[in-house]
Amino acid sequence: MRSMGLVRPGTMAVALGSRGAVRLRLLSALKSGISVPMTGTQAFFGTAVTSAKVAVNGVHLHYQRTGEGEHAVLLLPGMLGSGETDFGPQIKNLNKKLFTVVAWDPRGYGHSRPPDRDFPGDFFERDAKDAVDLMKALKFKKFSLLGWSDGGITALIAAAKHPADIHKMVVWGANAYVTEEDERIYQGIRDVSKWSEKTKKPLETLYGYEYFAKTCEKWVDGIKQFKHLPDGNICRHLLPLIQCPTLIVHGEKDPLVPRFHADFIHKHVSGSREDTCSLGEPGSMNVSLQESLMLHLMPEGKHNLHLRFADEFNKLAQDFLQ
Repeated sequence: MRSMGLVRPGTMAVALGSRGAVRLRLLSALKSGISVPMTGTQAFFGTAVTSAKVAVNGVHLHYQRTGEGEHAVLLLPGMLGSGETDFGPQIKNLNKKLFTVVAWDPRGYGHSRPPDRDFPGDFFERDAKDAVDLMKALKFKKFSLLGWSDGGITALIAAAKHPADIHKMVVWGANAYVTEEDERIYQGIRDVSKWSEKTKKPLETLYGYEYFAKTCEKWVDGIKQFKHLPDGNICRHLLPLIQCPTLIVHGEKDPLVPRFHADFIHKHVSGSREDTCSLGEPGSMNVSLQESLMLHLMPEGKHNLHLRFADEFNKLAQDFLQ
């Protein structure tokens, strides 16, 4: 899911160049599985950011890459999200010496189109497989995951199903099942014409209004289908299979994902402990991150806490990943 105020003004779609030339390069890549540079090296984040597409599982997945560290980190966006709309402060400011940061656009989102986004019953599992296979195509043998909202769900599934590939994981704004309360929240964001102009504008620029509105409606229908499964299950059965060190972050003022979801993930990924800080206050980040699994509560955090409190979140994530 996305916060109704999550996208910072000024985010811009990456120019994809000549459509004809792109199609030729993509056709070649589909056969060979190699990366397709889309814009070369960019400097709009203040450091070198490579933008490219790579053929994975029959589609061409767009990603951005920056940094030269040995520790690879994949950023997984939320509903309708992409690397550029969801992770600007992380792409710009995560330590480039320690980490190689990859921000991907899941199939049907961002610049990973075509195909149009759809939501079959296994769409989270499909995203998890695409994400892991993308990193393998980029020759990363092991990597960490930073997953927000829907991307957090995808990260949980990837960590459970591919334990040998995942080093560490940070998830926030995620849920492992769907309740009636969640269903009401989803219905409340179905009509994008009711969203704030600040939130709508970057997504309209990226997608065009029709695709943006249609895909949001399809997402609501897609996520609500889990409500009809036993216990509203998305991935709750997979949580005990997660082996990697995991940091669960929750903003206690999150209007889209209630606290009980973070508590459930914390409880069922065994060995967790609870830590609380007041995000945005001086000294708030002086917490121990030695435990391999923990729940970190941010009393002032909302759904987009990694954007609203970017510096504090980046420090929290970096301290845990190191």
